Amino acid sequence: MTIKEYNNAVREFGDHVYRFILRSIKDSHRADDIVQDTYEKLWRCVTEIEYGAVKSWLFSTAYNRMIDVIRKDSRLVDVEYYDDSSLYAEDNGSDLNEVLHRALETLPQAQRSVILLRDYEGYSYREIAEITGLSEAQVKTYIFRGRVALRNYLVKTSVWQ
Repeated sequence: MTIKEYNNAVREFGDHVYRFILRSIKDSHRADDIVQDTYEKLWRCVTEIEYGAVKSWLFSTAYNRMIDVIRKDSRLVDVEYYDDSSLYAEDNGSDLNEVLHRALETLPQAQRSVILLRDYEGYSYREIAEITGLSEAQVKTYIFRGRVALRNYLVKTSVWQ
């Protein structure tokens, strides 16, 4: 890949990778760091990766980095917990987009990731399997179970009634 292709990859895929990571971990600072680490790694491998495969490579690398960050954070112990929920305005659930985001937050990480890759980013089952390291059967199962859970959440919260 040339430097021009690298710059094009940043412009073309940077926002997509960032949105995927942000929706998965819901922390903009960590999402920034993960995307930056991903592009730094791409820069180090710029001569080894062909431009045609860069989108899949970026999502795979960002996903794996995100998993590493989540694992690292799960081993850390919070010294002090601060409840900042009182700082946010009341949400009455009237905005469908907000309801969908809350529904996505209820899903386990694996289901949320594959649903975001499939429904938000438009990847095929095979591509999602390559990105996440899961089999296609696992990807299909996670997507099916995630969609069922989302539907049940939406019905429970009476969004569709």
